[in-house]
Amino acid sequence: MAKYDRSAHLKSIHAQRKANTYQKVDEAINRLIRANESINFNSVSNVSNVSKATLYNNVNIRERIEALRQQQSKEPTPKQVKREINDSNKDALIESLKRKIKKLENDNKRLREQLKVAYAEVYKKI
Repeated sequence: MAKYDRSAHLKSIHAQRKANTYQKVDEAINRLIRANESINFNSVSNVSNVSKATLYNNVNIRERIEALRQQQSKEPTPKQVKREINDSNKDALIESLKRKIKKLENDNKRLREQLKVAYAEVYKKI
């Protein structure tokens, strides 16, 4: 009967778990990239079901996540683009809203006048 080598068995189990972790993280990162979501330790941890401690402690994974996070921070997010558009078009938006308010006030005034006429006609019939 062959002698059982416990340390070799533990090393093989550890190597398999490490490979599974890498695979989960790779799949999670690919999913986040396809979904165009932000890549950070929290999001990768949530999607891959791997603890944040593992992500931080594994040097290769940590460097990859930090590089992707840095790469994403350079390109503006849709919220940033929307904010910039709003800031640059603020004056035009204010003028548009002022015109809309003026139109609504005129409509309101016209409707009040029509209501007075309608009330007068109802009062005459009484």
